[in-house]
Amino acid sequence: MKPTTINLRDLKKMRLQRHWSQEQLAEMSGLSIRTIQRIENGENAGFESIKSLAAVFEIDIIDSDKKKEMTQVRKEEAYIENIKGLYKLLSVAILSLIAPVILAITDATNWSVFLWLLLSWTVTIGIYSLNVFDFFGDEWKQKIIKKRFKKE
Repeated sequence: MKPTTINLRDLKKMRLQRHWSQEQLAEMSGLSIRTIQRIENGENAGFESIKSLAAVFEIDIIDSDKKKEMTQVRKEEAYIENIKGLYKLLSVAILSLIAPVILAITDATNWSVFLWLLLSWTVTIGIYSLNVFDFFGDEWKQKIIKKRFKKE
């Protein structure tokens, strides 16, 4: 079974795709017909009802702890991707500095080109590093939100 969440708004659609009546779904899930009707009408369902429906539709339920764990994994993967991006950027910066260095060594008047290129890459890498190392992280976002909405 593929892990997914059961969307109760789609319960009627899932039931109709299988050509089941509310009575059949109620019988298979062990729930009352009235419970099925309430859920299909958008009312809240208890966890046990959700578990029963998930079993009937062969869908795994992802509980809140598992969701938190998956969110943490996504954050870690995004962080790793940012670090990889930084390393790639550094590699490009180093490789792009080779030509100006060679020019500067052969002709002392081209040091200004090298210095401008070095400065531009330093600024670029610095800005990218702010993102990678989460300088503008959740605490910063919360601080800005509080400032913005405190004034209104």
